[in-house]
Amino acid sequence: MDAAEFQDSVEESMSDELERLGSSKLLVALTDADLTEETVLRTVADSERAAMETVESWADDEEHTDARDAFAEFCEQEREHYDRVMTFLDGEYDAEADASELHDRLRSLETTAARLGGLVGRSLVGERTHLQVVSFFVNEGDERRADVFRELRTETAAQGDRSAELLETVCEGSEDWNRARTAAEEAIDAAYDAYAGSLNDLGLDPKPIC
Repeated sequence: MDAAEFQDSVEESMSDELERLGSSKLLVALTDADLTEETVLRTVADSERAAMETVESWADDEEHTDARDAFAEFCEQEREHYDRVMTFLDGEYDAEADASELHDRLRSLETTAARLGGLVGRSLVGERTHLQVVSFFVNEGDERRADVFRELRTETAAQGDRSAELLETVCEGSEDWNRARTAAEEAIDAAYDAYAGSLNDLGLDPKPIC
């Protein structure tokens, strides 16, 4: 298996969950239906801080040199993402330290293959989240902020691509690839379960209306 095949296999196996996470209901779920600019920005700031802390913890104990270097670079990138979002909040918000269900799941991963696989899953979720944030600010007529989140979306996707490429050097056989795929799928599952649970609490159906 190679990087592209791995990513394709994850997207195919989790197609329903990813499709629903890519819907306009996502921000409704993430903000508990409080679709104001401030709440959307605070939600994104929380997510960026959680990602930063996740990969920072991995960089501290990762034994595989290339993976450790990638985690350290991702940490700095997520720190920059967080800082960029915070400029829109004028530094008046202290992002929540508590991790989401997705990052709780990621932080439980211990092997290099699982961590890289988990990041592939996280990037697929992050791409969809950022796209909805871009759409939100486009609808608000704020192209400046929309452009920032387009950049964050591109960089998050690149993290997933690099993680998948690193799996080619980390995985020594099918067992490692399966471990990575399970981690990616469980990361997406965690994000989807949180999404569906939030919508259910709001009396909304997470499934698309056909």
